[in-house]
Amino acid sequence: MLDLLRIRLKQGTRTSGFPVAEPEFPERFRGRPEFDPTRCPDGCRDCAGLVPSGLVRPGPPATVDVGACLFSPDEAAACPNGAVTFTPDYRMASSTRSGLCSATGEVELARALDARTRRLFGRSPRLRSVAAGSCGGCEAELVALGNVVFDLSRFGVQFVASPRHADGIVVTGAVSANMSAALQATYDAVPDPRIVIAVGACAINGGPFRGSAEVGNGVPGDLPVDLWIPGCPPHPMTILDGLLRVLGRIDEGSSRSGPRAISPRSAP
Repeated sequence: MLDLLRIRLKQGTRTSGFPVAEPEFPERFRGRPEFDPTRCPDGCRDCAGLVPSGLVRPGPPATVDVGACLFSPDEAAACPNGAVTFTPDYRMASSTRSGLCSATGEVELARALDARTRRLFGRSPRLRSVAAGSCGGCEAELVALGNVVFDLSRFGVQFVASPRHADGIVVTGAVSANMSAALQATYDAVPDPRIVIAVGACAINGGPFRGSAEVGNGVPGDLPVDLWIPGCPPHPMTILDGLLRVLGRIDEGSSRSGPRAISPRSAP
C-alpha cells in the first residue's frame, strides 16, 4: 500500500488544466482545416470533387465546410496547390450549422445558452448519449471525457442512463433508418428546456455514409441542435471546449490566441 501511495505521489496531477491552461497536442494532430484561396484561382472546380467528404465546395468563391470534414490526410492531399491544410486549432464547436462554413475554414465559435436555461441546468447538467448509427469512434471520445486526463465531471457535467433524468441529448452517428424513431423518442422523453448536441461528422453531415439510402445524413432538421461539434471523431478537447462555451464556462471573447477562461468551479 505504501508503494502505491509513493507511486501516486510521484505521478503528480494528471488532469488537464484546461480551460485555465492551454492543452498540448502532438505534432501529428490535425485540427481545424484551413483554406488559402490565393492558391486556388479556379475556385476549386478542378479538385473539389476528389474530396468525397465535401470539405470544400467549389466556387467561386469556394466554401470550406468544417462540419463535413473527416480530418483525413487525403482531404489536404487532394489539392495539388496545397490550398488545404490542417491547423493545430482544436476549437471548432459552433452554435449553428452555418457557423461551420466559411471561405477560409474559420469557425464561428459556440455562444453561451441563454441565462434562464443555464440557471435551470444549474452547475450539474445531465446528458443522454444516443448512438444513432455510428462506427463507435465518437462514442469512444465521449467515454474518454470521463478519464483522469479530461475529467468532465469536475465541471458538473455527467451522462445519465435515462432521458427522463437528462437536460439534453448528445447525438452521434449518421442517424440510420433503424435509429430514427428511437432518436425522436429519446428527444421527446427529455423534459424542457432541453438541448441537442451533434457530435462528429456523421451526426452533422452524414459523414462517409452521406447519401446512403440507410441513413438520414445526420440529425434531422426537426430536432433543434444547440451545439455542432465537428470531427471524425472529434478530440475530447474539442468536445469539452464546445460544452464549456454553451454553458458559459468560457468567456465568449476567447480567441484562438488563448482562452480567457472561467474557473471550473465558477457558476454558469
